[in-house]
Amino acid sequence: MKIRILSIVVLFLVGIMSGFAQNKTEEFKVFGNCGMCEKTIEKAAKAVDGVKKADWDKETKMMTITFIPEKTDLTAIKQAIADVGYDTKEIKAKDEVYNKLHSCCKYDRADE
Repeated sequence: MKIRILSIVVLFLVGIMSGFAQNKTEEFKVFGNCGMCEKTIEKAAKAVDGVKKADWDKETKMMTITFIPEKTDLTAIKQAIADVGYDTKEIKAKDEVYNKLHSCCKYDRADE
């Protein structure tokens, strides 16, 4: 009986500990211009499984992202952002996607 209770307690503790997966926070540059860009960039990042928080600053062009490394990585997040038309230093949006952005969202790609 003691072994059964001890086993249940151990399983319970393991379950609790796995719920506290370590989040990782990183920053990287994403090119864009306005509040509409901010909403689109953040929405794309948050749609990636494992992303907990995404905040893009339109003044500094810096994205602060919090994610679970066991579920995703920066490459997948940057690819999701590029897929909606925004460049990072490592991954560029396809021209046809960039060209579909609203006129106020078309950042100067020569500045990259």
